[in-house]
Amino acid sequence: MQPGRAVPIMVGPSTGKGEMASESTDIESTQAADLLLPEHGAGPLLQRDYWAVIKDCQHSPSTLMDWVARRFAEFAPSELCVFKHEDASREGEPLQLGDELSVKIQGAGTFGVRVIHKDAQSLTLATLPGHPEAGRITFGAYRNEHGDVIFHIRSRARSGSTFHYVGFVTAGEAMQTNTWTEFVLRAAVTAGEGVVGVIHADTTELEEEPDGADPEHDPTFIAKGD
Repeated sequence: MQPGRAVPIMVGPSTGKGEMASESTDIESTQAADLLLPEHGAGPLLQRDYWAVIKDCQHSPSTLMDWVARRFAEFAPSELCVFKHEDASREGEPLQLGDELSVKIQGAGTFGVRVIHKDAQSLTLATLPGHPEAGRITFGAYRNEHGDVIFHIRSRARSGSTFHYVGFVTAGEAMQTNTWTEFVLRAAVTAGEGVVGVIHADTTELEEEPDGADPEHDPTFIAKGD
């Protein structure tokens, strides 16, 4: 349960209400063709949330997300995972819709992810075939009802295969938690004076995707309140 000063403004997609704009439906359809979707995975569908209120944040959520898009690899702890543009000519440029990254995960190998959604306050990556997880993860920043800036990561995925499910149960969960809580901390230090209180990490088992959610194109939550 989130404390009173850090309640996210929203959960779930709302593309039907016109709150989010697609850059190109045709491009998105092509890009979605070879994603590793949750339906292709094994084990339960898990929603994992990592978030914190940023202490003394003097920047807008959209400014923070611009930094994340431009310096994504720097926010991830290199001792656990290393992200690189598949297109070397775009290394160092802000992530855009359709960009693909390789991610070398400590002890697991190198895999691929693709940017399937981006707006001013969020960025969503989906996994490609071979990845240990089948699903997507959204990085977003927004303000709560008190005006505090929150940085939030939410993944929604199954294990990529039965083999990966067994491996994740034995070792992968702790590594994932360490990776994304460190990412949250680095974002908080970049935009402010660290975090208020603690970095929250919660896992929820879902029966299925929320009504209306499109795992090929939608973020796992909508970041609003700049």
